Amino acid sequence: MSVKEQRERAIIVALNLSEREDWDIDERLDELEELLASAGADTVARVVQQREVPDSTYVVGRGKVAEIEQIREAEKADIVVFDTQMSPAQRRNLEREIDARVVDRTQVILDIFAQRARTKEGKLQVMLAQMTYALTQLVGTGTELSRLGGGIGTRGPGETKLETDRRVIRQRIQDLKHEIESVRRHRAFGRTERQETPVVVAALVGYTNAGKSTLLNRLTGAHVDAEDNLFATLDPTTRRTRLPSGQEVLFTDTVGFIRDLPPQLVAAFRATLEEVTEADLIVHVVDGSHTSAEKHVRVVEQVLSDIGAADKPSVLAVNKSDRGLLFNTSNSRENVVFISALTGERLHTLLDAIDQLISSGREKVCLKVPYDMQNILPLLHRHGRVVSTEYCQDDVRICAEINSVWANRFRRWIQRRNEEH
Repeated sequence: MSVKEQRERAIIVALNLSEREDWDIDERLDELEELLASAGADTVARVVQQREVPDSTYVVGRGKVAEIEQIREAEKADIVVFDTQMSPAQRRNLEREIDARVVDRTQVILDIFAQRARTKEGKLQVMLAQMTYALTQLVGTGTELSRLGGGIGTRGPGETKLETDRRVIRQRIQDLKHEIESVRRHRAFGRTERQETPVVVAALVGYTNAGKSTLLNRLTGAHVDAEDNLFATLDPTTRRTRLPSGQEVLFTDTVGFIRDLPPQLVAAFRATLEEVTEADLIVHVVDGSHTSAEKHVRVVEQVLSDIGAADKPSVLAVNKSDRGLLFNTSNSRENVVFISALTGERLHTLLDAIDQLISSGREKVCLKVPYDMQNILPLLHRHGRVVSTEYCQDDVRICAEINSVWANRFRRWIQRRNEEH
């Protein structure tokens, strides 16, 4: 291993605040250590301080800062990573006292995304997130926030030295937004073509490293990278397969979620997350062998709610049953199946559940179908029962009983066509 490729040595720091949510301190530190391992660093020490509120100057107390510096010197650490986000002033104060680079959890996640981005779209989205974050951390004009080859928290998709004047950063953010909007329109066009075909689209969502890519590969014969790493997949991939009923479905693999997902990433990856909001149903994949599986489910459900996808028909696929399940099997959720994407165990139960979801839950819909969209009429007859048909001057008015998945699909078709006109 060359000097450039040597893994960094990290000290991780967390506050144990009395009003913390249900993630205990060990869970938080374990996840931060996993994030650092994915980013290319080895954790050499953990530091925890019990406090009511963060210290306004150093996050932790002055005595704890001195202890961190002693540990850094003894362990020859390169970087100190705080589990909480810091203000620019707190970071500056800490770096005056600690002879190492000081970063927070958000920077580690952004760094992983920068390393994982492969496509033009992914790189643009990561760079936008980094620039947005840099703007919030800028202390003064001329401060250098992006350093070439500086390790975790300093990398970008282009590995370029950036001038961090506020005006320049704001202009760069606007340029990136325009580029991403162009990519978004292209993606929307491809998605529209898929939606014009009589195939249901199922989005695979879940906490990072839940096994979504492995499941996509197993279900469809895709060859998506499926490393045992956090955020191994950034760019969505869509593949087709056939359900036991003979009906085809398109599965779309999406970026993994995580607790306290940086808002910069949510905003920057809007185009990618639209694959979830535009899907007909959701397959929520959870690592059932993880000690925090239930909490992972709640995090994903909250993100789905935040992006407007909480009410979609869904199946909860509890994955990694080959490792032994720690997931609470007595919970009251509906449509829960237990699988192993790695071994293929019980995948038929997942496909059966999706089949059932698509064919059940009928509702009555009344649609005004433009004459240039007559191709959907056979689909209405195929997937439901047409109650009445009335031919008017500008459209055909159809009332039908049809399952909720296809009802939502038809509504979107009609709405999109009306918007185009």
